[in-house]
Amino acid sequence: MRYNKITFIQIKKYLKEKGFTLRKAKSKNYSKDNGFIILSRTFLSSLIIISVFFVAPIIIQFASERSLYSQEIKNDSKNNFNKTLVNKELTKSSKVDEGIIEKYLFDDVIKFDDLPNDVVRLSASTIQQLFEETNYNLNDVRKKKLVKPVSLSLLPEEMKAIENTKKRKELFIQIILPLIIKENNNIRLERKKLFNVLNKSRNTSSEKKWLEQKFKQYGVINKDLLTLKIRMDEIPASMAIAQAAKETGWGTSRFALEGNALFGQWTWSGEGIKPAGADEDTTHKVMKFKVLQASVKAYHRNLNTHSSYREFRSVRAELRDKGKALDGIILSDYLDKYAATGKEYIRILQKIIKQNQLTDFDDAKLLPSSMDLESLI
Repeated sequence: MRYNKITFIQIKKYLKEKGFTLRKAKSKNYSKDNGFIILSRTFLSSLIIISVFFVAPIIIQFASERSLYSQEIKNDSKNNFNKTLVNKELTKSSKVDEGIIEKYLFDDVIKFDDLPNDVVRLSASTIQQLFEETNYNLNDVRKKKLVKPVSLSLLPEEMKAIENTKKRKELFIQIILPLIIKENNNIRLERKKLFNVLNKSRNTSSEKKWLEQKFKQYGVINKDLLTLKIRMDEIPASMAIAQAAKETGWGTSRFALEGNALFGQWTWSGEGIKPAGADEDTTHKVMKFKVLQASVKAYHRNLNTHSSYREFRSVRAELRDKGKALDGIILSDYLDKYAATGKEYIRILQKIIKQNQLTDFDDAKLLPSSMDLESLI
């Protein structure tokens, strides 16, 4: 059987005769809609790809900076700080606590010179009366371990005129003891803040700025945190009193009365008093201060930074690591470089400490004059 070939036109004609109509409109609209969808998807995909390439570098940079920031605090601060909490002996060969940047050491001491020049020198009798009215006496301090927060700016001129040696010594100790404890309290508060800052995994900008300031004050090279921890520490009151007594003759020296110099520190550039009988070619002077508190602060800074007292600071750090109290007798063994007499100087200091029972004041606290200090008692 043979079939004739039927064309599309014949089929269309036949269906039309039967009442049917073929339409391409629906197929055409569908094609248009489908094209629009494809175009939209293409545009959206392109937009996403462009955005990814644009934003990705920003995200990567942010993540990198965050990682570096976290690494700086965690690795250089907290981990190094934790190393100091273990019993690590600091030997002379150790690079910790080596070197010093002297430029900013005494900036906060110099600020005392900017204070209004209205300091008043009270007489010895007036000071003694003040102490009596406030019930401030050394016997009570030895028993109760509490010191009145009496801050005097100058020694009385009559120190030499007090013939009774015991009374002169007691008055001298009463005047300088609150000043020494006050400086120790300031250091203790800063040391506490240092511990808090370094124990955090992330520090604020103000905390970083504070650390920068402390690096300068303590002359720390390369921002070494172990060195800062070792240098930022207290001086036993017994040792400080003994040195002040030795250097000033219990407050009777010209340096103490004219320049508020309690510890006989030398200077080659700053303002000072030239020692009597010194050779003409002598270039050093004894540092001069506006108030007694400035002298105490400079003394603390000197022992806490000068290379001559590195062994002193090392032994002090070992006492801290072992949970022991700072002992004036033990630590004074490492002050042979403070005076030209060396070991003899140490012998005299320890004799002063023992004869006057100065270790009784090592654990004395200053009665609070502020909320900050109250937490230390």
